[in-house]
Amino acid sequence: MKKTNRNIIGAIVASTVLASCGPKGLQFNAEPLRLGDLPEKNQELSEEELKSWSHADLLTDTIPGMSVNRAYEELIRDQEGETVIVGVIDSGIDNEHEDLASVMWVNPNEIPGNGIDDDKNGFVDDVYGWNFLGDIVEENLEYTRIVRDFEDLYGDDPSQASQEEKTLYEDAKAEYEKERKQSQTNYNRYLMLLTNLQRGEKNLKTAIGVDQLSIDRVREFETDSTQLMNDKNFMLNIMTNAGENLEEVYSQLDNAMEYFQARLDSHFKKDLYARANNLGDDENDFSVTIYGNNQVSGPDPKKEDAKHGTHVAGIIAANRTNDKGAKGVAQNVQILSVRAVPDGDEYDKDIALAFRYAVDNGAKVINTSFGKYFSTHPEKVMEAIKYAAEHDVLIVNAAGNEGLDLDEKQVYPNDQNPKNTTEIADNFLNVGSITPAYGKAMVSGFSNYGKLNVDIFAPGSQIYASTPLDTYEFLQGTSMASPAVAGVAALIRSYYPKLTAAQVKQVIMDSGLAFEGEVIVSGDPNKTMPFSELSVSGKIANLYNALILADEQ
Repeated sequence: MKKTNRNIIGAIVASTVLASCGPKGLQFNAEPLRLGDLPEKNQELSEEELKSWSHADLLTDTIPGMSVNRAYEELIRDQEGETVIVGVIDSGIDNEHEDLASVMWVNPNEIPGNGIDDDKNGFVDDVYGWNFLGDIVEENLEYTRIVRDFEDLYGDDPSQASQEEKTLYEDAKAEYEKERKQSQTNYNRYLMLLTNLQRGEKNLKTAIGVDQLSIDRVREFETDSTQLMNDKNFMLNIMTNAGENLEEVYSQLDNAMEYFQARLDSHFKKDLYARANNLGDDENDFSVTIYGNNQVSGPDPKKEDAKHGTHVAGIIAANRTNDKGAKGVAQNVQILSVRAVPDGDEYDKDIALAFRYAVDNGAKVINTSFGKYFSTHPEKVMEAIKYAAEHDVLIVNAAGNEGLDLDEKQVYPNDQNPKNTTEIADNFLNVGSITPAYGKAMVSGFSNYGKLNVDIFAPGSQIYASTPLDTYEFLQGTSMASPAVAGVAALIRSYYPKLTAAQVKQVIMDSGLAFEGEVIVSGDPNKTMPFSELSVSGKIANLYNALILADEQ
């Protein structure tokens, strides 16, 4: 990979007069942004600032956004580029959302609802994309499926299994038992908190003689009762750390219990057999490539299952001109929805076919906000990544949310691994997540990192974007950082269509803003590393600089 001098912070020096290779061309005179000695950002952002912080400019706002607003105001203005199709492989998208309906890809060669494969690609009525999951929502984790399938196949006599199968089974079983136990422990912990909160609230209301508790009333309450004193101390702890709005505390506890119960009911349930029961497809038979349906938002009329994908799509391309909700990074974009990620781990077969479907239908950028740590057919996904590279398609991928060093831990998908750091293709961009707090706390505590296996960082904490049924929420994860960079890539490909996927990847990495200080990693205040050592580029993606550097190519 091309390297740049990190002492020249920001990117390569731009020329005085910049020419464009775009269809009409961006015409501007601009220098790339460079950081000076900026103070750390300690002030909390208002809700309005949070809603758009990822588009802010670090130099003018001291918020480590991607300078999206500045790029539109100073560089793009009203200049139009080519339309770029961005494939979003995810949980599904609410294609009728008020902020997305106008930017959804519509298959020009398919007549809606006629039950005929008009474009003869094998997918009937694939008007907005394709759903490789059919009616599947809840699924196992990959290691659960590995354990189940091994035990179904070999039972009590694993002697017939190959050594490779045994090793994979043993690793998967260890992870399965560890994670299942942890989820049960967490569920029990939240249940205990809920029980204590209900008891403490009831006892204190009765003892104090009020209908509603406040932190002052609880603090002033005096008692000789050991039980009431325990209730008082517990309630003060809750109110101090979680707030006086007990309804909100109850809601958070309910959500946590629901999350861990769902994991126990589906992620670790070995007899779920969701694919066999709901789709009827063999995940190991790659000769069958047509299955599922055209319902890109999934089977739920409330589209709750499509929240993740709808949020991702909004980050990339939510309508920038309708004054609703939030603005996407990119204009001139069409979102092609490919549903292949369930509530659980995705299947390698679905992902490999999803890549090929997006490529075959014209996507020039594909966003992949998913990942797992076990894979049964990684070679098939790698073949699909290479297929995308052969067709000049850039894949922008979420690095993962476990706070791990990917130079030591294998993740799927990826274009390399800790044992073999040679990239299989030059079209795969792996993205870590940052927070709006410029300085030591800038890296999201959940974000994976890796000097060799993560390419760049981008805003991923507290990101406001579209959610189903014309709603909007703050969500976070490298799942949110990846589409931010996919939006940057789409804009580059819109204005500079002659640049290859590999060139766009390199432009994004070279043009980022570098931060030379130490940052907390894995959410552990006692664990710090130089930000420059957390990714290949050592930088934060920046749209303003990326357009300037793209113009020089």
